[in-house]
Amino acid sequence: MKNLPFPSLLLAAVLAWTSASGFVQAAAPAKEAATHAAVTEDKAIAQVMKKQFEKPDALLQVAPVSVEGDYAVAGWIQHGRGGRALLKKEKAQWTIQLCGGDGLMQVSALTMTGMSQAAAGRLAAKVAAAEKKLTAEQRRQLSLFDGIVKVESGTHAAHPPAHGAGAHSR
Repeated sequence: MKNLPFPSLLLAAVLAWTSASGFVQAAAPAKEAATHAAVTEDKAIAQVMKKQFEKPDALLQVAPVSVEGDYAVAGWIQHGRGGRALLKKEKAQWTIQLCGGDGLMQVSALTMTGMSQAAAGRLAAKVAAAEKKLTAEQRRQLSLFDGIVKVESGTHAAHPPAHGAGAHSR
């Protein structure tokens, strides 16, 4: 490298610092965009579930939501009971595939839906980590749903119960 006069050396240092600083600042929007995308997915999933299951006298709480690729597991509580829903993103829209309890935390159950073993493992780990942040009572409520029920997309054939255990017809 040639010996640069002091002003040129100073200019080079300022340019290097500005470039590095710009890189750090550019990384922040990327992280914010990823966070925003996750929040947007969570809201979209909650909206799908509420549209299908919520009633004026039976509000549905949806949390936590864990997403892995085109699959998600969302916890729900309604009238003191709860469970989990497995959703799949198809044609940019989330649809509810199954409702269940603790079974939707198991890799073996998730792979039976067509999810790869690796994706099922990552999703199960995300669900477990997200649920650790809940209270013991909330975790108990998510475990109350008995069995696993296939949900007919766009219908109310099976849904989380407002009262009692399991799924039932409206």
